[in-house]
Amino acid sequence: MTFATFLIQCLNGLQYGLLLFLVASGLTLLFGIMGVINLAHGAFYMAGAYLAYALTPWVRETLGADFLVAVAIGVALSIAFGALLEWVFFSFLYERDHLQQVLMTSGLILVFEQVRSLLLGDQVHGVAAPQWLSGSVSLGGVMNYPVYRLFMTCISAAVVGALFWVIHRTRFGMAVRASSSDRPTAQAMGIPIRRLYRVVFAAGFALAVLAGMIAAPVSTVYPGMGDGVLILSLVVTVIGGIGSIGGTLLASLLVAMADTFGKVLVPQASGIAVYLLMTAVLVWKPEGLFRQV
Repeated sequence: MTFATFLIQCLNGLQYGLLLFLVASGLTLLFGIMGVINLAHGAFYMAGAYLAYALTPWVRETLGADFLVAVAIGVALSIAFGALLEWVFFSFLYERDHLQQVLMTSGLILVFEQVRSLLLGDQVHGVAAPQWLSGSVSLGGVMNYPVYRLFMTCISAAVVGALFWVIHRTRFGMAVRASSSDRPTAQAMGIPIRRLYRVVFAAGFALAVLAGMIAAPVSTVYPGMGDGVLILSLVVTVIGGIGSIGGTLLASLLVAMADTFGKVLVPQASGIAVYLLMTAVLVWKPEGLFRQV
């Protein structure tokens, strides 16, 4: 492997890991704080990609704006829809057992897929990156790297930083951590648990949608595209530790690097690299890398 190839794969792994964190963090918060197993989380990612496909031409023709405005509108819509979804469906699952949670969220996958099929069809689509992000940049004369992938990395890193700041430096984050550690005590101290859950769910939904929207220009948009992302998100959640944001970030980067370098070094066995990593971590630390939010 040449140095240029190594550098490219490191950048690809970093970009993939940060993007994976956006999806997995919502799943981690939902499971770690609310105790809900949400198998529909991959469908949220798919919804984001299809939102990018549907909104981008509309924003261009109606508002004369580009892809970034479509992303902003999509995230705003996802926050509102996520709050509605929590109120209508997920608010009834907090005291239910995991089997009922799995059954209901599995049903939501079918609902999302059917709505997607009715509204946008079953074809494979593409989303064009903004013209000003469509070029490449030379990195020290070693290689050229797509500007849009660097943009994805910067946006994902900014969201990661903002999420960590909210969780560890704000009163809202303090309430989230308290609810994760001891829900009855947090409720007894006056923390509005149901309202907190609605905000956390809406934020997790919006993070998955954001990941799908910014990933759409570098991948095709197709039915069922959230299935693979859901599996990787579950792997990340298990490796990082249930409810741990720091663990989720580290696990996302580890999984992304294992997947990225596995496809280059051992392409015949690249499909099992991530699961070998998960097995090794769980043998070493069955509870995951970290325990706290």
